[in-house]
Amino acid sequence: MFGIIVGTHGRFSEELLKSCEMICGEQKNVRAVTLVPGEGPDDVVEKYEAAIKELDCADGVLFLNDLFGGSPYNAACRLVISNPQYGIVTGVNLPMLIEMCSAQLMQTEPADIQTLMQKAVEAGKNGTQTFHASQIADDDEDDL
Repeated sequence: MFGIIVGTHGRFSEELLKSCEMICGEQKNVRAVTLVPGEGPDDVVEKYEAAIKELDCADGVLFLNDLFGGSPYNAACRLVISNPQYGIVTGVNLPMLIEMCSAQLMQTEPADIQTLMQKAVEAGKNGTQTFHASQIADDDEDDL
């Protein structure tokens, strides 16, 4: 199984995981890691290492971070650089996390981290949609 670590600025990762669990139920192989005021990248690396020890990471670790280039991302890079079974995806959102938790549950073969990363990106993009009242009018005209 692969582990999922959601690393963000502030408590966003904790709340994102709570929202995911409201929808999908308890997630046993996912951890939220926070960067709070007064902490730096070294603190986040320590938190990541502690989370990895708690998770089943036989097939690797997928870090889902909020911002490319932010401290949670940079801390994850320190771990990913020395382990080819680790990967990072930035721009974490709820659809991405739900998709990755589902992938964990459905996993029957060893995970390929790069395939998982691509699925995470696709889920994140597909979860971003738009709606405007003008779309209803356009759809109604098409029906005539």
